[in-house]
Amino acid sequence: MVLPENIAEVMGGTAVLGHSIHSIGDLEGTISRGLPRRALRHTVERVYPAAGEARRIIFRVVPEATFKRRTRLSPAESERTERLARVIAAAEHAWNNRTDAREWLTRPHPELGGRTPLDSAMTELGARRAEELLERLFYGIA
Repeated sequence: MVLPENIAEVMGGTAVLGHSIHSIGDLEGTISRGLPRRALRHTVERVYPAAGEARRIIFRVVPEATFKRRTRLSPAESERTERLARVIAAAEHAWNNRTDAREWLTRPHPELGGRTPLDSAMTELGARRAEELLERLFYGIA
């Protein structure tokens, strides 16, 4: 299981979120108040350092005009951001290497219907499938 601190770190940690996350309750409260939009940018750039690809993912989470206009995400947009950060944190934990995790997150996988794990994470059920796959990889279960 990925710790809330790891999920928060993917979103930028204390520098972006404005406070430390120590529990699921802390994370839930932060999400329900709405994340700073920098948390989404930080999360996506963790996997896609190139600006064009990062923007494509950002604008799948929040429409472009909305993203440019606001400084904070809505609770629903914050939940989508946390979901992406959770899958990224789980991949980094399973692979124990950011580069390997990034490669896994961005390559189509047959057990995800040929979609990338990051694309799957755009929905809650898809994120669960990606996390389940990561657990199996981590524990060596076929």
